[in-house]
Amino acid sequence: MHLKKIYIEITNGCNLNCDFCIKNSRKITSISYDNYVYIIDKIKDYTKEIYLHVLGEPLMHKDINKFIDYAYSKGLLVNLTTNGYLINKIENNKHIHRLNISMHSFNPKYGVATNEYLDNIFRVIDKLRDSTFISLRLWVDNSLNILDYINKRYGSNVNELKANQKIILMNNLIIDTFHEFLWPDLNNNYYNELGTCKGLIDHIGILSDGTIIPCCLDSKGIINLGNIYENEVDEIFNNERVKSMINGFKKRYKCEELCRHCKFLD
Repeated sequence: MHLKKIYIEITNGCNLNCDFCIKNSRKITSISYDNYVYIIDKIKDYTKEIYLHVLGEPLMHKDINKFIDYAYSKGLLVNLTTNGYLINKIENNKHIHRLNISMHSFNPKYGVATNEYLDNIFRVIDKLRDSTFISLRLWVDNSLNILDYINKRYGSNVNELKANQKIILMNNLIIDTFHEFLWPDLNNNYYNELGTCKGLIDHIGILSDGTIIPCCLDSKGIINLGNIYENEVDEIFNNERVKSMINGFKKRYKCEELCRHCKFLD
């Protein structure tokens, strides 16, 4: 059994309080370096690619560069998704495979001016993009000021965004566009028993307390499949609940109640 990627939530704490976020409802926890080494050594034969987040801001972790470097030393491709406010912490790390910057997180309420936020991010981008693929994540509805900045900085001519676009700005630098999405939650107003997911089929997630989840959007650990400190990965995939979910996704049927409240791929 081989997965395309595994998400590891190294911390569920965040430096922002964004309106669009589902918000963390769990105890704030971070993975220690020793536990991280244990997890990497345990999963490295099941994937070649990791993402160091589920919920939370990974650059808040004091050992972020040690985490990146250790996974890299084990032959893993390391991907990060960040809101960009703490990007200075990784500006000299050449071991990052992909860096997603959620620029829709910017808000003047955090006390940083637009140009200050953007100047800092793009200064680091220009240092890293020889070694790192960088995706600027923008929502189509609130990105005009950022687009103006990008056009002036790189001489591009991007004046309008449509959902699900990938716009190449230059080598290793793209704009990735999205609409704001509804987080899966048992209490939201969306419900559909039909549909599929790539969870368990090409990825799993590990929360900061070790809980194993089927999908990177199960931020509350509602579908608890075990714990990385107690269970083997093969053991998880031999579980009848997991087998039922995978078979259901392949037949476009959602077995789990949380999945029925998810419209990400619908």
